[in-house]
Amino acid sequence: MILPLRRVLVRPPRPEDVPSWQALHWRAEPGWIGLAAEHEAFCTLLEDAGAEVVRAEGEPGNLDSIYVFDPALVTDGGAVILRPGKPARCGEPDALARDLAAAGVPIVARLAEPALAEGGDTLWLDERTLLVGRSYRTNDAGIEALRAALPGVEVLAFDLPHVRGRDEVLHLLSLVSPLDRDLAVAYLPLMPVRLVELLEERGVTLVGVPDDEFETMGPNVLALAPRVALAVEGNDTTRRRLARAGVEVLVYRGTELSKGDGGPTCLTCPLLRA
Repeated sequence: MILPLRRVLVRPPRPEDVPSWQALHWRAEPGWIGLAAEHEAFCTLLEDAGAEVVRAEGEPGNLDSIYVFDPALVTDGGAVILRPGKPARCGEPDALARDLAAAGVPIVARLAEPALAEGGDTLWLDERTLLVGRSYRTNDAGIEALRAALPGVEVLAFDLPHVRGRDEVLHLLSLVSPLDRDLAVAYLPLMPVRLVELLEERGVTLVGVPDDEFETMGPNVLALAPRVALAVEGNDTTRRRLARAGVEVLVYRGTELSKGDGGPTCLTCPLLRA
């Protein structure tokens, strides 16, 4: 998750998606012009960083479709199609599977009932270690299904906190994002103790996010390359701390894009890092 990003899938928003914002529990209705402009500027940043940007069709009329990280887990061998725990997103996996196939990515496995898992609860610590958050969106059956789909990969699960309950998304990547093999940014007050201990054992230094920047997605940062990060604008304290750790931080405007609580990791489905 920290090697240079070479190819990435995104799903641009469409005007017909916007009316679904309430059913999908976005914080407020996004303005269409700003939403489209912010997403296009976001894609330009990815291209300027050296990534080929592949635009997906997604599920028509579903505003959450712009958050392409959640319906699939991309591995070296292909994609595992997941089953989101948010009921309103149940149509996204099939739509994204078609987009991945069109992009030349093979489908190697699909989760089936009762398994639930969302990509935001998954984090590749290294090539053979997948961390998974046990949340309201990812259940025990989903974790076991990932273990079955990924032979040779150690899948380590960590319980995530309740915080505000089932109706508000809290993914593993809401708490921590990798920036290099030995560096990550994290909101420590909500981090599982066993996960903090594991990262310490692996020699990973954690850059802490202050309390007042957790709600504005301070920990949700996309690595474009080792110690090169893309983050939503704002969160100045976190950015200064990252700079002191040797991280170059690029920012994008997310006034409309972030009304669904999705940051740069959510908006991207990395297809190739090398």
